[in-house]
Amino acid sequence: MQPDTLNIAVLVSEGQHPVSGRARRAHQDACALELALSLPTSLNGKVSAIHAGDPEQDALRDYLGMGIDGLTVLKQTAEDDALAVLYPYLSEQQPDILLTGVRAECGEGSGLLPYLLAERLGWPLVTGIAAIESIENDEASLLQALPRGQRRRIRVKLPFVASVESAAAEPRQIAFARARRGNIARLTPATEADLARAEWTLSAAKSRPKRLKVSTAKTAADRFKQATAKAQGGKGQIIRDDPQAAAKAIFDLLVEEGVLRK
Repeated sequence: MQPDTLNIAVLVSEGQHPVSGRARRAHQDACALELALSLPTSLNGKVSAIHAGDPEQDALRDYLGMGIDGLTVLKQTAEDDALAVLYPYLSEQQPDILLTGVRAECGEGSGLLPYLLAERLGWPLVTGIAAIESIENDEASLLQALPRGQRRRIRVKLPFVASVESAAAEPRQIAFARARRGNIARLTPATEADLARAEWTLSAAKSRPKRLKVSTAKTAADRFKQATAKAQGGKGQIIRDDPQAAAKAIFDLLVEEGVLRK
């Protein structure tokens, strides 16, 4: 039997637009909140959003504009350890499901927070999920996003921690009136300085050019695949061919199959 009221907690953070750099809701965190809000009403789910940081960040109101009643902010500075304030609060609240993004768009962005919270809470962790299919008999059926659009079905017992991938459903638009009207509850828990962060030296990252691997293709099918395939991972490829490589590869492939004649 599942709980009478399903408590779902979503960790949210301030994001940063990749082009303009302006503050906004973090995309993966917004996907996690959308996933929680989109669960069937028959589950009788109660969704709460939690943020560890500065309660005065305007971008936090973007989450209120998605339709939640309020947002809880555990006040701390950028030099404090988020785990030190989140773990005691979540231990007290005891949600059935804890959703996060895979990694933050600002700050460290290491993606370790879901792992550290799951270890402290003693809950199972499922990474990179795209959907929650069903919840029954104290067990949830999840779809995990894999490369090339593949999905893996995973069953996990409640309670659990899950990080939500960008392959999940796109977050809904922000209602401006609800964003202004929503309530932000400010809590001031005991904080701890992030000792590891204090030893770091931060500097601006510089992009370095990557050497491209030259690939060759013997058949029309191979040329077509290389001309149209989406690169996987961090290594790129360059195909030395004429500008009409894709169209020519399709024509040669149809000729080889006997559909067309030269």
